Amino acid sequence: MVAEGPRESRHEEIEAIVERKDGGVCSVRDEADKYTVVGAADRDTFANWLTPIEEHFVCHRNDIPERDADAWEISLTGGLEGTLSVADLEDEYPTVSVAHTMECAGNGRGQHDPETGSVQWGFEAGATAFWSGVPVRSILRDHGVDAADDRWLTVVGGDQSDGDDVFARSIPLEKALDDCILALEMNGQRLPREHGYPVRLIVPGWYGVNNVKWVEELRVTDSMVVEGALDRPGEHAVWQQESYRIHPEGVEPETNETVEAVDTWEQLEGAVEQPYTFDANVMSVIGTPDGASPITLDDDGTVTVYGVAWAGDDAVERVEISTDGGETWTDAELFGPDYTGAWRLFRYEWDAEPGSHTLYSRATDELDRTQPARISDPDEWRDALEDDAYPWNEGGYAANAYEPNGVDVDVRPADSSKNE
Repeated sequence: MVAEGPRESRHEEIEAIVERKDGGVCSVRDEADKYTVVGAADRDTFANWLTPIEEHFVCHRNDIPERDADAWEISLTGGLEGTLSVADLEDEYPTVSVAHTMECAGNGRGQHDPETGSVQWGFEAGATAFWSGVPVRSILRDHGVDAADDRWLTVVGGDQSDGDDVFARSIPLEKALDDCILALEMNGQRLPREHGYPVRLIVPGWYGVNNVKWVEELRVTDSMVVEGALDRPGEHAVWQQESYRIHPEGVEPETNETVEAVDTWEQLEGAVEQPYTFDANVMSVIGTPDGASPITLDDDGTVTVYGVAWAGDDAVERVEISTDGGETWTDAELFGPDYTGAWRLFRYEWDAEPGSHTLYSRATDELDRTQPARISDPDEWRDALEDDAYPWNEGGYAANAYEPNGVDVDVRPADSSKNE
């Protein structure tokens, strides 16, 4: 099983990352003191389309590998043969850039009641960056793989576990051939170590766990990774078949070699018994106002609400805003860059009145799936979906309820500053 004991190096690593990111992030509580995690320090990160590296969340389980790019090799196994160096990637293949909204599958875990274990994220673990590197399809086609044929690509990370587990994740080969890249740069800069230097898999629109850091093996297979599937010691399937699965408390997920439905929400609706966390569920966050300080109205009494909304592989169709705690809703305007797999900006011109207000945002995707209001009680499980609730689950994964992300705003009249 996965080792969940404390890591001696964790606190020093977090402190170093926070220092490098110059205050754009802050540490987030991890019950087992096992994971290194930092999230966006301020809500206004979610009022901008591009997330600076300094504000991009970080989550990893094991110590960052120390090897540099000139000593790094990627093994090609299974249906592939050979190795690739970072120099090979840079010199022998085309370079592309993709916009990708990275969201930790545990984002919102800290909003579950009763609380689940591990990292107690609120909404801090979401960010959008430009990632540059080599299209995975270029590598696969160069090695004779040009059709998905219902196969899978298993990607192994080079971080050394303090237990017996190997960090391996499988994604459908169809997705890998479509838009995935092996990234060498982030926002035009060399990939930072904590973000996967020297090479990271980027799976646009899919939860962060699929975006394997420190890639050291690519393997084409007929199934997802299962126990004993890799030519190496240790436990191979923990991070695919056990962790990052959505299920009620006390349930041990069954191993599947393959699944027909990879859409996370479709799985939640019943397509898979214990769903996998692949593409991100529809989600939104208000960036400003941030609720940290009162708003003094201008003479026209208008406050502009800004935020971001995303929906994994699917497009965001609509964002609604409530300024009265969910009693009434009004459409916001979507604007700005529109890339598949990346969030959209929204804004709403609010004719505000003085007083205390609770603001919510809720997004709807192109398949007419809307964020639910709350996270359910544990015993509701999938029945929660019919009651405008997201199912409480033991791992706290893939939550997208809007109420926990609301912001309380104190609005003061235009002349209030004169009376202070």
